[in-house]
Amino acid sequence: AKAQMGGMLLALLGWVSSCVTTFVPLWKNLNLDLNELEVWNMGLWQVCITQEEGVVECQAHGSFLALPPELRISRLLMCLSNGLGLLGCLLAALGLEGWRTCEDKPGRKRRLLLAGGVTLGMAGITTLVPISWVAYNTVLDFWDETVPDIVPRWEFGEATFLGWFAGAFLAAGGLLLACSTRSTRTATPLAPACHQAPTARGPAGGHHLHPKNADLVI
Repeated sequence: AKAQMGGMLLALLGWVSSCVTTFVPLWKNLNLDLNELEVWNMGLWQVCITQEEGVVECQAHGSFLALPPELRISRLLMCLSNGLGLLGCLLAALGLEGWRTCEDKPGRKRRLLLAGGVTLGMAGITTLVPISWVAYNTVLDFWDETVPDIVPRWEFGEATFLGWFAGAFLAAGGLLLACSTRSTRTATPLAPACHQAPTARGPAGGHHLHPKNADLVI
């Protein structure tokens, strides 16, 4: 039960973090040397400029097809990860020992818990892949020697690290939930094969009567 609750908490935390990572414009940061009071932030859906006075101006990406390949595919994978994470949490919740659903069918509960764990693991993978891809391209662009040094470079944003943690939490939570199905299987008591026939009691003293001694009693 502790493994199931721990896995469920990790999965929920990872799913919420993955949803936040998908929609915040903090995947990349850019500080301009000419104007250090402006900070540019890029996400999957928009680009924002934060000025000294705290004013934030955001503009959505013009066209989906005009985006770089890593951003286009990252959009799809992150949305898929959010859907898989929600589905995995629902399936795993139905398979937890504390829920009264399917109590008379422990095999079905184990299958639901296993399916939820596998789905959450897939959600973790679909979160880690786009985050790592965008981070890899950011590193390549940052150390590109063909670009002059005076040109500002994009760096990792806060959402990059949040996405790594989200993917790790989803994968770890799914693994715990999937592995907990083995403990529940071994802990399930086996039903008795047959019931022992009740022994006959004597009318007065409650002594057992055996067939071979019945004629002696009479």
